[in-house]
Amino acid sequence: MKTKQAMYEVRWHARGGQGAVTASRFLSAAGVREQKHFQAFPEFGTERMGAPIQAFTRISPEKIYLHSQVQTPDAVVVLDPTLLKAVDVVAGLKDGGTLVVNSSDSPAVVRQQAKAEGKAIKVFTVDADTIARECVGRPITNTAMVGALVRATGLLQFDNVREELRATFGNRFKASIVEGNIRALERAYEEVVSE
Repeated sequence: MKTKQAMYEVRWHARGGQGAVTASRFLSAAGVREQKHFQAFPEFGTERMGAPIQAFTRISPEKIYLHSQVQTPDAVVVLDPTLLKAVDVVAGLKDGGTLVVNSSDSPAVVRQQAKAEGKAIKVFTVDADTIARECVGRPITNTAMVGALVRATGLLQFDNVREELRATFGNRFKASIVEGNIRALERAYEEVVSE
């Protein structure tokens, strides 16, 4: 007898202009390749370039009827490590949940920075800034962070995510930019580390 799979919720923390909304939408679209239902949306407000923002992703094998912010995520992704000092990024993160942070620090150090000592969560880090600079030529870390999240959670099959990236960005950007983002996705998938 098969057990019913649950909806998986992700909360993204970034600063305006860092691509968290794009990452949320792109990850969701990759779920369609696995016949999953999805939602991807930002938190609207008076955001401006550089201000802290949130985006949300829901992926489910069943139709999603919930239409609210993600309050108790299964995973939290932090694109800008300076937000660890400015925002309670682990607020509401479920026991057994996953925190993925763009940082060159170790997961143990990030756990302290996020004030997550004693919490029953898994912490992963990846130096997405360096990966993005080397692969894309700019410190835009969103595709790298998607790769790290997929590796940390197993939420979707990596090949589907890579193909969705190619399909989503292939008509919008020149081939060198798309291929740079593919390399960033792959490197982050390989280089993410856990405690």
